[in-house]
Amino acid sequence: MSFTITQDGLSKLVNEWLARGKRVAGPSRVKRDCILYVPLQGPDQLLLEDFIRPANSLKEFLFPKHERLFGYRINGNGVELFELEPPKTEQLLIAARPCDAAALPILDQVFNWDCADEFYNRRRQLTTVVTLACSAHDDACFCTSVGLSPCAERGSDVMLVKLDRGKYEVRCHTEKGRSLMEGRLEPSDQVASEPLGPEKRFDPAEVREFVKHNFASAFWQSEGLTCLGCGACAYTCPTCHCFDIIDEGNANEGARVRNWDSCQFSMFTQHASGHNPRENQPARQRQRISHKFDIYPEKFGEILCTGCGNCTRNCPVGIGALSVLTEIGHGEHL
Repeated sequence: MSFTITQDGLSKLVNEWLARGKRVAGPSRVKRDCILYVPLQGPDQLLLEDFIRPANSLKEFLFPKHERLFGYRINGNGVELFELEPPKTEQLLIAARPCDAAALPILDQVFNWDCADEFYNRRRQLTTVVTLACSAHDDACFCTSVGLSPCAERGSDVMLVKLDRGKYEVRCHTEKGRSLMEGRLEPSDQVASEPLGPEKRFDPAEVREFVKHNFASAFWQSEGLTCLGCGACAYTCPTCHCFDIIDEGNANEGARVRNWDSCQFSMFTQHASGHNPRENQPARQRQRISHKFDIYPEKFGEILCTGCGNCTRNCPVGIGALSVLTEIGHGEHL
């Protein structure tokens, strides 16, 4: 026996959360050819079918692009510091792609590595993730190459798998998910079939072996020359997490803030002396692949990539990680 919910049932869920002052975010068409995860004003904005995936990622709902960490105020000859309150609003991330949800346990390790990030952890506790299994993929998708699938459970509290149009099998993976769906489901004899994912495109172990032993390879030069250093790959990636910390304000008061950053930016590793150990885009492309498939796995035991394909779709010159990874896997660098 399985359990199901209709699209009307999901709409009621969204309405109830919004009516209680909670935040709901999901895929929505913001322009004719642009679908993004955005905060929803109502269920009519939620897009469930007929697209591959949003152009952004879920990470911005746990790790905002711009975040105040603490404030300061000039008080006579001294400086008064004041803490900012952590988030308090519950949020529901609905119809998320499994490759987005799978990134959250990866980010958990980063934000609890040498210290526990109070703001990130509080948002994580307040967040319930409802994923929608992928019923289609495109040439940029490669989740199966990094150990995931269209029905990957990781990071998901509840998974929806499409049955008939307008009806979904519901699979609750956590207590948080079971609590969310309590009293909303109908028993059914229908069981959704597992959607087919993209064929495997490369072996991560081969990629890791190559980047470990080919730091100075001419391969990086040929692969990185067309990179514009725009950072679109990192900003739309579910797992990239680089940030900068600066002080913003005026002569009287201000705040210390955290902003997204990217290893693809030319000033990311520039020293105060003017020296830059990654002085060109090939070196920065090498760092991006090395971090995802060697450096991060060495520290945390898993790949810093979920195969979503956003870096390829959003790259203005069509690079993305996949083209580099497949060339390594096919031996075209030799």
